[in-house]
Amino acid sequence: MKLTIERAALLKSLGHVQSVVERRNTIPILSNVKVTARDGRLSLNATDMDLDIAESVAAEVATPGETTAPAHTLYEIVRKLPEGSQVELETADGDSLTLRSGRSRFTLSCLPTEDFPVMAGGDLPQEFKLPAAELRGLVDRTRFAISTEETRYYLNGIYLHASQRDGVDVLRAVATDGHRLASVEMPLPEGATGMPGVIVPRKTVAELRKLIDETGEDIAIALSETKIRFSFDDAVLTSKLIDGTFPDYERVIPSDNNKIMEVDCKQFAEAVDRVSAISTEKSRAVKLAVGGGHLVLSANSPDNGTASEELEVAYAADAIEIGFNSRYLLDITQQIEGDAAQFVMSDSASPTIVREVGDASALYVLMPMRV
Repeated sequence: MKLTIERAALLKSLGHVQSVVERRNTIPILSNVKVTARDGRLSLNATDMDLDIAESVAAEVATPGETTAPAHTLYEIVRKLPEGSQVELETADGDSLTLRSGRSRFTLSCLPTEDFPVMAGGDLPQEFKLPAAELRGLVDRTRFAISTEETRYYLNGIYLHASQRDGVDVLRAVATDGHRLASVEMPLPEGATGMPGVIVPRKTVAELRKLIDETGEDIAIALSETKIRFSFDDAVLTSKLIDGTFPDYERVIPSDNNKIMEVDCKQFAEAVDRVSAISTEKSRAVKLAVGGGHLVLSANSPDNGTASEELEVAYAADAIEIGFNSRYLLDITQQIEGDAAQFVMSDSASPTIVREVGDASALYVLMPMRV
């Protein structure tokens, strides 16, 4: 194998595939990226057995061939080469890959391509397309609520499924960690009718998010009950799905909350951020006291003292005091793109609904805390 490629193009593709590779691997071949050169293209492939990414990029291929090389080492070498440089990759035998650029020369140990695992795509019967901006919105507005608690593994991803709202078919993404819940929906795309509900793992969501930023095109999605594939311009991301049952999240969305507060989202977020500087690192508690047209945000800690700030709000119900984790409040307000946020409350112990005024596509549920 022998090829020449521009550093920036190689770095971009290597950056995508090497991040799938785990730093610590008990299986040596999983530390490597598969490098294939043919028909004027360089193809790179990496996997951790649960997630597989393949990306191709134009290159001057003098001699076709393939090998596998240490992913992180190869990436670090290319990253440190001068901008605008040309990179030549060559294998004389199957045991080593030589990289030349300017006066630099590196020789990397290789492993046989026959040992590189192939992640069978299998039959993925459900196929549809989503605009990049729509998929980015589904991911960005829900992924902050994904649980990191490994014991409840079925919460370690985004639940993607077909549903209905007011008789209209929608594609809905939901994530929850038990303290907060994010639900975002869009009109059901053509081809997604009858799709199984699937849980896309947290790591897959993170890798998918990086790739979305690189494209402005529609993204082709194919899935079954066990796997999902996202196809971009030059990249294909295939992942196993979480084998578990996502809880009936609609049961935790309150339907009889009747205390409605509307507040300027930016002012509210900034006030929460300021007041929470006092709250303890452990609880991050902030109290909201609402009555008339005023909201008083306050926090106190035995070590740091007290803080309070008053905001004008639209509120016509009985006065209420309720406490929240300030970080959770900020995570949610960051997802609201409009000017005003609406808090729909019941009492100090019941879940609160947060949504953007005028946007029914996203809904957030936040559990209160004692303060």
